[in-house]
Amino acid sequence: MKSNGNGLLVYAIVYLAFLYAPIFLLPLFAFNDATIIAFPLRGFTTGWFKAMADDGVLKGAVLNSLIVASSTAVLSTTLAIFAARASTRFDFKGKGAIMGLIMMPLVLPEIVMAMAILVVFLQVFGDILGLFTIILGHTLVCTPFAIAILSAAFQSLDKSLEEAAYDLGENKFSTFRLIILPLVLPGVVSALLISFTISMDEFILANFLGGQTPTLPVYIYSQLRFPKAIPVIMAVATCLVAVSICLLIIAEYFRRRGVAKTGGKDTGGFL
Repeated sequence: MKSNGNGLLVYAIVYLAFLYAPIFLLPLFAFNDATIIAFPLRGFTTGWFKAMADDGVLKGAVLNSLIVASSTAVLSTTLAIFAARASTRFDFKGKGAIMGLIMMPLVLPEIVMAMAILVVFLQVFGDILGLFTIILGHTLVCTPFAIAILSAAFQSLDKSLEEAAYDLGENKFSTFRLIILPLVLPGVVSALLISFTISMDEFILANFLGGQTPTLPVYIYSQLRFPKAIPVIMAVATCLVAVSICLLIIAEYFRRRGVAKTGGKDTGGFL
């Protein structure tokens, strides 16, 4: 049994090294004073981060991504609140089929979904592609993730609290606003953050639906053709990874806080 445990430990270490080693290499090359991404390192510099800060096109792409990610997070979480509440509180005809269709973007190849959405949007909006169409596409992708988080939050609620509010004269709307929503608020914050992170990092839909309006991932991809721009992209990627990790930590904190607040069982999360 001990040897099996040691084998599992070795497997876990090798797996984590394979998964995260490339990410840990990003800051090494981002602070390396060379345009060639190779060992040995030449020296320490922050010049690539300064060049990143002075790039006007990059700033525009970052602003576009922030607008898209913020709008997507709000829309996805709002839609997920209604869907998660309906699926966990009520039984209605065709619920399984409806929820299956809503959650389908989780299993569909994103390239197929991007092509299908592009065909539809070209018929509806013509050649007017930009931030609005990216937001719609990202909302379609992010909503299932938000539903998964909020469904767990709604399922852990004690129904007796809702029934007690009805007995005290509250209607359904006031009960939801005063009792239910505050209890699932950590889950709402977690869904917002996860949706924001997914939208901020998403490339395929943004590339298909953005037209001439690049988001940050699209800008990064376009710059990979130029060897001299690689160190700056390493600096951008380092900042992006740091922000993503911070958002995931915050989302996990609120998820665990929500589980503890509602008294539910923690079945695992992002961390």
